[in-house]
Amino acid sequence: MDARSYALDVLVRVFGEHGYAGLLMRNESGLADKDKRFVSTLVYGTIRNYTLLEAQWKKYAKRKVRLKTALNMDMAVYQMFFLDKVPDYAIVNAAVSMADEKEKGFVNALLHKVQKQGFVQYEEEAVRYSHPEWIIGLWKAHYGEEVTKKILESDQKPSTTFGRINTLKADKKELEKRYTFVNDISFTSDVPIQETEDFARGKVLIQDIHSSMVPAFLCVQPGMQVLDACAAPGTKTQEIAMLMENEGEIIASDIYEARVHLIGQLMEKTGVTIVKAVVNDACKKDVYALECFDRILLDVPCSGLGDLSHKPEIRWHLLPENIDALVKTQREILLANAPYLKKGGMMVYSTCTLNKKENEKQIAWFLKEHPDFTLLCEKTMFPFEDGGDGFYMAQLCKTK
Repeated sequence: MDARSYALDVLVRVFGEHGYAGLLMRNESGLADKDKRFVSTLVYGTIRNYTLLEAQWKKYAKRKVRLKTALNMDMAVYQMFFLDKVPDYAIVNAAVSMADEKEKGFVNALLHKVQKQGFVQYEEEAVRYSHPEWIIGLWKAHYGEEVTKKILESDQKPSTTFGRINTLKADKKELEKRYTFVNDISFTSDVPIQETEDFARGKVLIQDIHSSMVPAFLCVQPGMQVLDACAAPGTKTQEIAMLMENEGEIIASDIYEARVHLIGQLMEKTGVTIVKAVVNDACKKDVYALECFDRILLDVPCSGLGDLSHKPEIRWHLLPENIDALVKTQREILLANAPYLKKGGMMVYSTCTLNKKENEKQIAWFLKEHPDFTLLCEKTMFPFEDGGDGFYMAQLCKTK
């Protein structure tokens, strides 16, 4: 299977089966490295610009278009107007060759019309930025017009991949020779981080710059007892252990055994010995003794609206009603785990979403339910600030 056919197959599974591109492309067996990069560009570029691409050709279609055919044309239009290394005739020929026999003439005719017309820009934000109207409306209500526009613009850019040092195995001075550090622990790389010897040996991890700020919010110290209740795949757990200098104990849990196994693998790879990875439903009450942890991290399941550059398909998979179910789960996790925190201890609640219903309003609700807790600090980090994902974190102290 050539690169374009592979990319089209991924897109069909993303839009037809609610798949996630990153997972689907993990097994790109048989593709050369340059083809893997091309596939990634095609897939993510098409998903990010889905509505805008469709708008270029849909007015010429006089009938309902099958999903595979529509995505084939979307992908071709993306190459035509967003990539400059392939001539238009080659793009059209490739799209026609991938079309089903009965669709070849249709695809050829529409793409030639699009080519002749040239790129059309649209003023409607939902089309221009390829975001569902309900998400744009939610952000405007929560953050205002100006911030919303900045979020939309950030979501349309290819995401930045950040690395994070593992100080249990590496020295920053050594790594500074190979990477560009943007703060004390996070860096960018000119080469794919996952292909480096440092990554293979557990000296560095791939972690978003804003994600790596969450464990620091816990203010851990060596020797503490810590619970990471929604821990898989364990990247934040590893950072907590690093900040504790690998002294103390961390219980890291997840609901799925396979994901708990990933936590264990990561700890072994990165030289962490203080983590006990266990299978547990974070919504379940009375699992641990009362007031037995100095620190608790609740990095809860969320809508992922802060991660629409890395995972652009979320915008097409998520429905407004999904958020209500997530809010319910988040509340159950907060209520189940709060009793495990010692008096004077600290609990951090975090999400990778931009939605006050899951963030500020969720914490306000929890504080009404738990007057024994005080909000010390809360912070929202936007993707346009320094290229990281959108994140929210709240620092809570048990005072009574």
